[in-house]
Amino acid sequence: MRLKNFLLVVEDIQRSKAFYKEFFGLDVITDFDTNVILTGGLVLQQQDVWEQLIGQKTVYGGHTMELYFETTDMEGFLYKLQKSGQTIHWLNPPVEDPEASETSEMASRQVVRLYDPDGHVIEVAGY
Repeated sequence: MRLKNFLLVVEDIQRSKAFYKEFFGLDVITDFDTNVILTGGLVLQQQDVWEQLIGQKTVYGGHTMELYFETTDMEGFLYKLQKSGQTIHWLNPPVEDPEASETSEMASRQVVRLYDPDGHVIEVAGY
């Protein structure tokens, strides 16, 4: 057995596709209109379709998982967020990772956590 993809339920699939393209460079591999597969294994599912499939209402904001990204250009990433004109909701602003100081390989690791448009937590670490 192997993990193929991971799925996020989203309220507005067009908005989410644009968000993940603009800030994380994820491209659409397959677009089924209410279900979209992006590069990196991320799948977006339209909320109303998901609710019909599982027979329950979607609950956002549980803070029980996060998407994790790494970049070698944290300044560029933060600049892109700032210049986008979108309101960015932060879980925590950029901070130095205290665990990084324990390992010489990661001595200058900076971490930021923010929310996507549906309240899913995203962590970005810069080296």
